[in-house]
Amino acid sequence: MAAEKTPRQAMPEQPPLVRARNFEEVPLGYTAEQAVAEAGRCLQCKNPACVQGCPVNVDIPDFIKHIAAGEFDKAIGKIWERNSLPAVCGRVCPQEIQCEGNCLLGRKGEAVAIGNLERFAADWERRHHVCELPSRDVATGKRVAVVGSGPSSLTVASDLILKGHEVSLYEAFHKPGGVLVYGIPEFRLPKDIVGAEVACLQAQGVSLECDVVVGRTVTVDELFEQGFNAVYLGVGAGLPKFMNIPGENLVGVLSANEYLTRANLMKAYLFPEVDTPIPRGKRVAVLGGGNVAMDSARTAMRLGADKVSLVYRRSREEMPARKAEIHHAEEEGLDFQLLCNPVRYLGDDKGRLTGIECIRMELGEPDASGRRRPVEVPGSEFTVECDLAIVAIGSEANPLLTRSTPDLPLNKWGYVTANTDTGKTGKKGVWAGGDIVTGAATVILAMGAGRKAADSIHEYLTWGW
Repeated sequence: MAAEKTPRQAMPEQPPLVRARNFEEVPLGYTAEQAVAEAGRCLQCKNPACVQGCPVNVDIPDFIKHIAAGEFDKAIGKIWERNSLPAVCGRVCPQEIQCEGNCLLGRKGEAVAIGNLERFAADWERRHHVCELPSRDVATGKRVAVVGSGPSSLTVASDLILKGHEVSLYEAFHKPGGVLVYGIPEFRLPKDIVGAEVACLQAQGVSLECDVVVGRTVTVDELFEQGFNAVYLGVGAGLPKFMNIPGENLVGVLSANEYLTRANLMKAYLFPEVDTPIPRGKRVAVLGGGNVAMDSARTAMRLGADKVSLVYRRSREEMPARKAEIHHAEEEGLDFQLLCNPVRYLGDDKGRLTGIECIRMELGEPDASGRRRPVEVPGSEFTVECDLAIVAIGSEANPLLTRSTPDLPLNKWGYVTANTDTGKTGKKGVWAGGDIVTGAATVILAMGAGRKAADSIHEYLTWGW
């Protein structure tokens, strides 16, 4: 049967009503037989558009060819040449708008499940441990401080340690991984997977220091004084945004940033087995339509909510969340309140949240983002009853580091200004990438920025600014 007529291998998953009440990973992963069958669908294009769609340019046809031949060790080795976090990317990257979105098979049918195959190869290696870590170049004697330990920082660390430089990672929290550990729930990305990826970097020689808040514990200039030759800033954009509407200070209104950090990094879903508590609501409203909103809503369901409502001012088609996450949320019984916008929070005489007054919206002309602008429908106000509201409408740059580095150029929104091709900032010896430059984006785009910065840093350490 022709590849384009062979059905895509469905990913085995936990049943919706079962998984909606536990924190175990939802997709169960391919078996070896399923992986080989799916890899056999690849057309092995001479000019693979899938590679062009990958921000770190993984040689996708080659690693898939190895899986099709049952050479799983060679498959992960090929991925590692360009991607140091395959188990992560295989789970959380939006492949449908990147590599799989460019797949030739997808034009007439279903694209090759590139993300599922990448995950399979990485998980296979983690179980069997048969592959050798990439070898390092001769030591250069140059030292690089990498601030933050999210996806862009881990990529920089991985690339530069292999080029022979000494690399030190500085993480503000007590565990490394950045948004991978505090932002993405266990049921989407198990934390032992992130830990294994970081452990690989440490095995290659990367130094890790946690509980170091660069900007407070130590400044960027002090890092140079300590003998570092270059500094990379990959601190993300974790300052939560609020809507600034009446009632925002009621008990029961909190940011998705705090909610997910408690649930994910601090594992508050295990309370009281762990020390960190988390607010639990019976009727929960989550404001927003992105992946963070989906993660918050699905977490609330798993924490015992009777009803979870997603309140989003545009339609389903405009939701920025991954299609897979929207699909999973719908399967798990979440209530989608679309084309409506919060006006004010409602509370009782004890200052506790009881609901959100919303207004219906309709879509007008496209705005600067290219999406149709939501317009209020006069007289359409209604109430969403809730005892917990989680605000997931975006985040922005935290000024802790930048305030202590006055000669670091910023844009009008407080993000670090950096060259898009190299990551160079206006401060000598300092590079930046990921969300602190672009604003909130995807894991793989942050990794792509890290790769460009690592190449530029290496060039600087070799030839000068």
